Amino acid sequence: MVGFGVVGKGVATILARRYAEKVKGYGFNPKVVAIADIDGTVVNPRGFKPEKLEAIKQRGYPISADPDFGHPGMSALEVIDSVEAEVVVEVTPVNIKDAEPALSHITRAFKTGKHIVTTNKGPLALAMPALTELADYNNVYLRFSGTVGGGTPMLEFAKRCLAGDKILAIKGILNGTTNYILTEMSQNRVAFQKALKNAQNLGYAEREPSMDIDGFDTACKVVILANWILNKKITLKDVSRTGIRNVSLQALDKASKRGNTIKLIGSINGEGATVKPTEIPKNNALCVSGVLNAVTFFTEFAGEQTLVGRGAGGMETASAVLRDLLDIRHKLASKVFT
Repeated sequence: MVGFGVVGKGVATILARRYAEKVKGYGFNPKVVAIADIDGTVVNPRGFKPEKLEAIKQRGYPISADPDFGHPGMSALEVIDSVEAEVVVEVTPVNIKDAEPALSHITRAFKTGKHIVTTNKGPLALAMPALTELADYNNVYLRFSGTVGGGTPMLEFAKRCLAGDKILAIKGILNGTTNYILTEMSQNRVAFQKALKNAQNLGYAEREPSMDIDGFDTACKVVILANWILNKKITLKDVSRTGIRNVSLQALDKASKRGNTIKLIGSINGEGATVKPTEIPKNNALCVSGVLNAVTFFTEFAGEQTLVGRGAGGMETASAVLRDLLDIRHKLASKVFT
């Protein structure tokens, strides 16, 4: 595992709590053999027992100070090169400028024959077509369900539940922070700056909120949906993007008089990929409040299918990592049996 912040610790907690039932119910026996963080690593080729994972998590920073398994100064790339493992779970912070260091972690994992589960949108937003090709070339799996919808299985719903149908377009509220801000503005008549401050105080928005309010986070998710679901080979630069800084109370009031409201909508259709504040009816299935996410898949036969759920949170995203690990486990098992 590379990265031991909120999501990384959540993964450790879920693996420790669910260890016995996953072994029993799925024949799934995961062993964490290394954790790499910014200061160094802990490595145990035999795998950390659940109680040791919990002890490392409770001890806190730096993890490399562990007296039994700590390796101060050992980099994630060194771990990926030298430690025998099947999967690298990449949960480092998002960087949409050059996607580093996650991009290097992922490509190195592929070249050493390791599958990747990531919650990091950066590499996918900037280089998803190339990464999927590299994964195929090295005969490994790339899974990333935690990048869109957090714990809500939006990617799996489209890929599995709508299999056999043709998805024509996708439209959704894909960022809980902006949805909270717009909900505050429309329902409580709170001005944008005050709503943003409330979001920051509640931990929904970062101190530097541009990733959310300028639409970058939503645009990253649009790229992932476009590639994975609609097979459109696009990257972040192909998305037309407008954030919510200029949405006013007056605009929301005018929309309300028409029975509508304004939401930040990411969409992919035959005309391209866009992110922009959009007026939608209040009775539309996408019109969810607070920090909820919602996505509608427009299909040829089944019509419109909408999925709603929490889009963020450490434990929710960590649950998506477990889902991806199980998916890889099933695919590897099916290869053995065929």
